[in-house]
Amino acid sequence: MPSTSHNRMAHCPDAPALLFDRVGFSYPEVCVLNEVSFIASAPGLTAVIGPNGGGKTTLLKIALGLLTPRDGRVEVFGARPHRACSRVGYVPQYMTLQPDFPLTVREAVGMGCRHRRTAEDRALEQTGIQDLAGRSFSELSGGQRQRVLIARALAGSPGLLLLDEPTAAIDPAFAEQLRDLIFELAETLAVLVVSHDLAFVGERTGQTVFLNRSCRVLSDDELGGELLWSLYRNIPEALHG
Repeated sequence: MPSTSHNRMAHCPDAPALLFDRVGFSYPEVCVLNEVSFIASAPGLTAVIGPNGGGKTTLLKIALGLLTPRDGRVEVFGARPHRACSRVGYVPQYMTLQPDFPLTVREAVGMGCRHRRTAEDRALEQTGIQDLAGRSFSELSGGQRQRVLIARALAGSPGLLLLDEPTAAIDPAFAEQLRDLIFELAETLAVLVVSHDLAFVGERTGQTVFLNRSCRVLSDDELGGELLWSLYRNIPEALHG
């Protein structure tokens, strides 16, 4: 597990993209995370899987600097998350708009830009939605909307991309295309995906973290056996090894 010693300056070039070191978090009278430790490196894809209520959303909020751990240490490129937000892109599960809200795809992507036009064009190209640039966001399919949200996150030129259930409620064919895009992005970025979609788990994934309050980083051998289903059945011995 990562060491608890800490004497790095902000944005240390040798630091991992995301580090959780024995992190705990509680809401009033409810422990949500306990002794959570893992490292997400750049480039590469980390898939965080686990049951509902296991702490995945809380983990994302901590990585974004929206919540402060009860104990332990969290770093983004060697800095505290709230000091590294300019290096992080976040893709929510969905973005809702009033049906008549006049927002085009290009305008939605531009919401994530620091240097607008060039960054917009690059993000639209990366996600393969150049031909949708003038379309109304509200008219798009679920899969197309997710690509727009990913493009918006990429427009800020992040080093770490965090995605919350990116394939939820999307047609299976679009979901497969979206997974391919995310795996492709992970060839140049650190990407962390929180998902119930076990299709993210496999040989293209850099590492898989099973989270159910505590966490276990799974080896390739463990992914294809009985262990994964034991974890989902909440067998304590399986989680802690």
